[in-house]
Amino acid sequence: MSDVSMDKKLKGKDLITIGIFSAIYFVINFIFMLMGGIHPVLWMLMPGFIAVFAGIPFMLMVAKVQKPGAVFLMGLITALIYFATGQFTLVILVAMASTCILSEIVRGITKYNSFKGNSIAYVIYSLGMVGSPLPIWLFKKDFLAQIAEQGMPLDYVSAVEALSSNAMLIVLIVAPIIGGIIGAFIAKGLFQKHFVKAGIV
Repeated sequence: MSDVSMDKKLKGKDLITIGIFSAIYFVINFIFMLMGGIHPVLWMLMPGFIAVFAGIPFMLMVAKVQKPGAVFLMGLITALIYFATGQFTLVILVAMASTCILSEIVRGITKYNSFKGNSIAYVIYSLGMVGSPLPIWLFKKDFLAQIAEQGMPLDYVSAVEALSSNAMLIVLIVAPIIGGIIGAFIAKGLFQKHFVKAGIV
């Protein structure tokens, strides 16, 4: 028997579920954000790493809350936490907002209970974190000056400049796409029974 609800309005229980999985998603997200401070390569690959390891909370959340707005709220909660910790920029705001909206559209088109649809939504959602390193390419000179002023070591700043090539930009975008696909299938493999119970096929 499927747990799919015909009522598409978010209820208190749904909001609690979204909040719990959003917190788990953020913890995974923040761990890789911190690792990005070790070396710029880790920062630029961060969206891909997050996509691989955060597939579980995302896919479980969309399985349990098959309603519009769930993904947008997860993105909003993540954004608010980042804002509160001072790790937020306009670029990541635009990136996350746009990918959340697109993810919701995909989920709506696929009726919320399609594994393929939710996986595509997750890949799109994962692209939102590209907005974190993206200023390197959008505002290179100003960005390098900013992180230098903030106390980043000279060798780190130099490494960022050296890595900000067109090839690395492609890697930055492709990594969360591949990572999102892997993350979705990891979640399905580990929690197959949950997906079946929720009617996710």
